[in-house]
Amino acid sequence: MSPIVKRKREKFHLPSKYLLLILTFLCVIMMGITFTTDYLGGSLSVVTGYVIVPFQNGITTVGTWISDRAEELGELKVVLAKNKELEQQVADLTVQLTELQQEKYELNDLRELYQLDEQYAQYDKVGARIIGKDTGNWFHSFIIDKGSDDGIAVDMNVIAGGGLVGRVSSVGPNWAKVTSIIDDNSNVSGMILSTSDNLIVSGDLELMESGVIKFQQLVDSANQVAVGDKIVTSKISDKYLPGILIGYITDMKVDSNNLTKSGYLTTAVDFEHLEEVLIIKQLKQKITQ
Repeated sequence: MSPIVKRKREKFHLPSKYLLLILTFLCVIMMGITFTTDYLGGSLSVVTGYVIVPFQNGITTVGTWISDRAEELGELKVVLAKNKELEQQVADLTVQLTELQQEKYELNDLRELYQLDEQYAQYDKVGARIIGKDTGNWFHSFIIDKGSDDGIAVDMNVIAGGGLVGRVSSVGPNWAKVTSIIDDNSNVSGMILSTSDNLIVSGDLELMESGVIKFQQLVDSANQVAVGDKIVTSKISDKYLPGILIGYITDMKVDSNNLTKSGYLTTAVDFEHLEEVLIIKQLKQKITQ
């Protein structure tokens, strides 16, 4: 088949924009004729009914659709603005709630310190906040925001929560370092509160992972000491004031020498969560002089 025959069989295609332009032009002509003459009135009305009216209805439908979409868009913008405002309100309320919870926790800590202050009312004390600590989960060594300018000195006893935390090991003008009783290098002379039997409490960070530390050299010849008994600082301690609660016996056994006992105790202080402490300003050495 020749190219000429093939081209003849191709359908004529008029671009839609030109078709729309022609229809518009025809509508304008027919509208002008309608308003300027009554000639062909009846026939023209019929043509108008079939051509102009559907065209106008189409334009009206499109206009209505565009108007509805514009209105919906305006409403959407209002909703989005309101949503953004509500999100900001939620963020502000979340911050306020967090602050209130923090204040609640701090208030509970202060109440505990107040009760502890009343428990050891015979000693002069000063409160301090922890501002730094050594690595690890436990507060075995930490820094407080009080120092020599506040009357803090080395070997002053530190308490919090339920009892003994440790002692001041070094001091600066506005800071001090505290070594707690759970530190690996810590040894505290203690005694069983109910029997006054002496023992040694030794710090052990590895054992603290199980929630306990160890005691040893307990002389209990009368077999009166039992699990649950309180251990406090003893009167013969060279650095710790007497009668400060250390913890409670959780396990105990007789040593291989059959003369002493050793075991484990749960500390009275939560050494995983410390924020504020009390420093007893009296030194054991000065009290015993």
